[in-house]
This record gives sequence, C-alpha cells and structure tokens, in this order.
Amino acid sequence: MGLQFKELVIKKEISISDLKGRVLAVDAMNMLYQFLTTIRSPDGTVLTDRKGRVTSHLIGLFSRTSALMEQGLKLVFVFDGRPPEIKRKTWEKRTAVKTEASLRLKEAKEEGDIESMRKFAARTAVLTKDMSEDAKAVITALGLPIVQAPSEGEAQTAQMVKNGDAYASISQDYDNLIFGCPLLVRNLSIEGRRKKAGTFAYQKVNPELISLPEVLDHLRLNLDQLIVLAILVGTDYNPGGVKGIGPKTGLKLLKEHGTDFEAIFAKVEWGKHYPDLRWQEVFDTIKKIPVTDNYKLEWKKIDEKKLMHLLVQEHDFGEERVRTKIEKLKETQKEMAQKGLKNFF
Repeated sequence: MGLQFKELVIKKEISISDLKGRVLAVDAMNMLYQFLTTIRSPDGTVLTDRKGRVTSHLIGLFSRTSALMEQGLKLVFVFDGRPPEIKRKTWEKRTAVKTEASLRLKEAKEEGDIESMRKFAARTAVLTKDMSEDAKAVITALGLPIVQAPSEGEAQTAQMVKNGDAYASISQDYDNLIFGCPLLVRNLSIEGRRKKAGTFAYQKVNPELISLPEVLDHLRLNLDQLIVLAILVGTDYNPGGVKGIGPKTGLKLLKEHGTDFEAIFAKVEWGKHYPDLRWQEVFDTIKKIPVTDNYKLEWKKIDEKKLMHLLVQEHDFGEERVRTKIEKLKETQKEMAQKGLKNFF
C-alpha cells in the first residue's frame, strides 16, 4: 500500500548485528518489487538472461538474502495470496499508471532520452507468476522457509510476529502497522544505502525499528483509530484517500472526534469522494483480513547443486560469484552449529 505515515511514526535506528539470530518475516512481494524497479540497465530496461527471462529480481534476491544470512539473520519469506475483492480498484489505478508510463517510455525511446527512459521504465515493473516461482525456487535452495499467505502478505507477517514466531516484519511499507504488527523493520540493506527508483543515485539508509505500541502511545491513538487515519490518508483499498486530508489533518480529526468514526467520515464527506464504497467496508477488510497459523518454519542446509543450476545454468549468473557466496554461507552455517545453534539451519 505504501501508507504515508513517514512523518507520524517514531523510529529507532538499529544495526544489522542487532538482529543476529532473530527470525524475520519478509514481505516477499514488497522486496521483489524493490529489486525490479531499481536493478536495471542504464536505459531503464530490466536485466535478463540469454533466453530473455527477467533476472533483476533474482539478482537482488540472491545478493541481499545471502548477505543477510551471512550476518546470522533467520529469514522466512511470506508471499501474497488472494487479494481482497475491493483491491480491484487499486489494480485498475496501477494498470492505468503503468499504461501511461509505457506510452511515455515509448516516446522517450523515440527521442533517445535516456534519463526519461530510465524514469518511466521503472514505473512499468510487473512481477509475473513465473518470476515469483523463480524467486521461490531460489529461496528454497537457500534453505529458507516460505509461508503462503491466504491474502495479504504483510498481514500474514504481522500475524507471525504477533504469534511470537518472528521477531519483526521486514518491509519498506508501513502497512504492516495497521494489520497490528508489533515490530516492523525498514531499510534492511546490507550495503547501508538504497538506490532511488528510476535513477542511478543512492541514498544512505540505516535499518529502522518501528514499534507499534510506541507509535500508538506517541500519537495517543488505539489501533482502530490508526486504521481510520490510514483510510483517510489512503490505502490499497481506497487509493489516494480523501482529497485534502493528509496525515496531520487526519490526526487532528481523530483528536477532535476520538472514536466517533461516523462523525469523522461525515465531516470529510466520504460519500462524495467514494459514492460506491462505504468506509466501513475498507475498515472491516483491514480488521478481518484472512491470515493463517498453519505454517511450519524450518531452516535447512543450502542445496548447492540446485542453487548452481538455477542461477548459473538457468539464468546465467557468474559461476565464480555464486560459488563464493555459497562457500561463505556454508562457513556461516558451520559457525552457528559450533556455537550450539543447531536449529539455526
């Protein structure tokens, strides 16, 4: 969703070493889309193998995941399931954005405008089913568990943290908070920097730990009020929110009306902005999103043969680079075993 909560939440900068030995539930689709939009050639096109299959997401996935594993982090990847029906409008909006970007990209190509090509190409990113399956194969070969969410992946990661099966959820979006995720980690990048989408520029970033109880205490809201604030600002289920209502204005409305949500939505003239969508439907979708407790988390040894086949033979990764990474990971596994963490892998 990409909730615009940046200016409202309080964050604590942490180091990757603070997460060593922790189980972290990764919002897989969120991470893969990051790689698809940022790992591209100078003109903005995605990277591919000799058969023309996209590899940008696999390059990012293997590089970051293996680096985090070397640091002793226990990752579990959570994939999206069936989205809520009211998310269809979001798809329509995103499709329109991608269509517009495709047209602008075509114009940029005709004009030889590399800068614009790079910018608009990133906006056309699409993660196909085959690409997701390739990512799952790499994750499994790395010995990491995968959890299939019945619906939204971020809601499932939140459930796993609430269950105590994961320490925190890993995502760039703040959406996990409205699903009740106790702890969220953003900017989990081993490089300490993040590439800006559509450019070759980088910005320095440090991992951030966000505590839901601390956020609610700081804002003096309960979770239901936070959900209402999200709806006012805009979610995947009502993209754009209510025109003219930003985070600060929304927060002010909640301070004035407390939990009288009917009064809040009446004041912002919800029906005028969304004549075919009741705010209660959005609220209930978030509150009652399907999640599952039927999952098994098991970390296994790396399947070296399978990993080499997938990356080197199938997708043209450099053999020496992959072998070097595998050797480092095997050393990490051995070190963890020697320290008595036999259940680590």
